[in-house]
Amino acid sequence: MRNSNVDLKERTIFVTGAAGFIGSNLVMDILRKFHPVTIVGIDNMNDYYDVSIKEWRLKKIGEIAAESAPSSFEFIKGDISDRETIGNIFEKYEPSVVVNLAAQAGVRYSISHPDTYIQSNIIGFYNILEACRHSYDDGKTGVEHLVYASSSSVYGTNKKVPYSTDDKVDNPVSLYAATKKSDELMAHAYAKLYNIPCTGLRFFTVYGPAGRPDMAYFGFTDKLRAGDKIRIFNFGNCKRDFTYIDDIVKGVELVMQAAPERQNGEDGLPLPPYRLYNIGNSHPENLLDFVDILQQELVRASVLPSDYDFEAHKELVPMQAGDVPVTYADTTPLESDFGFHPDTPLRDGLRAFAEWYREFYM
Repeated sequence: MRNSNVDLKERTIFVTGAAGFIGSNLVMDILRKFHPVTIVGIDNMNDYYDVSIKEWRLKKIGEIAAESAPSSFEFIKGDISDRETIGNIFEKYEPSVVVNLAAQAGVRYSISHPDTYIQSNIIGFYNILEACRHSYDDGKTGVEHLVYASSSSVYGTNKKVPYSTDDKVDNPVSLYAATKKSDELMAHAYAKLYNIPCTGLRFFTVYGPAGRPDMAYFGFTDKLRAGDKIRIFNFGNCKRDFTYIDDIVKGVELVMQAAPERQNGEDGLPLPPYRLYNIGNSHPENLLDFVDILQQELVRASVLPSDYDFEAHKELVPMQAGDVPVTYADTTPLESDFGFHPDTPLRDGLRAFAEWYREFYM
């Protein structure tokens, strides 16, 4: 077990992508659990998906922050690819912990809109790394821990399952995956060169209430409610390691409090204070079983009528570019270091999503 060496209380935490799915839930949970704490959040509020969901998340954060005084949350609408903006935030707030969750997400979108991925995922993350590097200037304590989001997509065409962080990941099948692997390489280089404690987290298919509308479960729900057919790729023979949002947040918080130790090697030079973990449920679900449970929970929540003809609204189609047939997380290091294993049952998570969807849209 790794010891906690970063106390989140009385710290300033900088969260990028704070209006996003994971970012907003992380901010809310930290405000609830750690007192007092100052959280500075940034998000560009782009229209990649329905901005009203991002606004709803920020509203919820505001409500929790108001109840959590003297803890506070300050939101900055801005883009991490703007170096001046990031520099000003670090200069003004001097964050102790940085959690980089801002990124252009989506595998398929990267095929048609590659520029946005380079801008956000490469240039944006570079700006974060540079700001962390210069946080130590003039003898300052600087950033104690940088935690950043990677993705299960980096495993690409790997045949061995479950996916281990010890596996080579040299076969990306999308630009999105390539940018996330690039982030890992850049973080490792900065950890080595500038002794920045860094931890990367490879997330596996995160889902839950107020999630991203471009994710399958959300898109399926929209289509089923509209009476459209849903397309199930690879003729239903895909498996995904679905991970509930609360499990992701818990994992991130545990990692935030355990920065890799700074130490020197035999040559007297710093060893990179760097770690990498999978956060997944370690129980891949067949996509056909997944959509069956989803429609049951949508009926239960009255999003769909009780007599809904589900079979008439699904279509099995071939695999599409950028996708992989299975994702499956080996979470042994996470369990060994933190005694934590995501375990929310799929039905419980989809039930929570269906109930939120009814309240938000109906």
